[in-house]
Amino acid sequence: MTTAEETSGGEIEPWDEVTPDAARRLLVAAVEAFAERGYHATTTRDIAGRAGMSPAALYIHYKTKEELLHRISRIGHDRALDILRTAAAGEGSATERLADAVGSFVRWHAGRRTTARVVQYELDALGPDARAEILGLRRKVDAEVRGIIEDGVASGEFAVPDVRGTTLAVLSLCIDVARWFNVGGPRTPDEVGELYADLVLRMVGAANQPRRRSADDLPQR
Repeated sequence: MTTAEETSGGEIEPWDEVTPDAARRLLVAAVEAFAERGYHATTTRDIAGRAGMSPAALYIHYKTKEELLHRISRIGHDRALDILRTAAAGEGSATERLADAVGSFVRWHAGRRTTARVVQYELDALGPDARAEILGLRRKVDAEVRGIIEDGVASGEFAVPDVRGTTLAVLSLCIDVARWFNVGGPRTPDEVGELYADLVLRMVGAANQPRRRSADDLPQR
């Protein structure tokens, strides 16, 4: 499965915000190359070759390799933030919203694991200005999850003595899915999302968890 095809439901990853088509093809090729070889080991020639274009064609759309990484990182973090904002603003209890947030966030990291690996693990390759921008988005991601947990503590649904530390643990658990998820494995992105939502609710001591299949009901990794 290519980067253009990987989603939790098998739909094509659109990258609609990237135009024209040549720029989109180069971005998709860069995602694949960065995920496979790492940012520093990837050359602009590698990226252009994967896109079926000449190295000179790349510079028409992107001035540098770093500009490509920055665009990928920005789009990926915007999407991740939108997922969490939607869950946080949803109706229902803090328990239901946290389960929705974790399940959706994990499904994105599993279903778009190649993109997510680049977005989450190549941050240090960005220059100071671009890195600062992405770190600002990551703080917003953290704030959405922390806000739900704080709501749960305030309502008595969660027993969390350290909200900031727990938020970091929850996000780390979700993000790591991009590192190990295998599309040929026994679990689908939906199943992993459901499992992780259950684990996180247990982590925060949710008093009334939504009815879910237990971890024992899911196929083993």
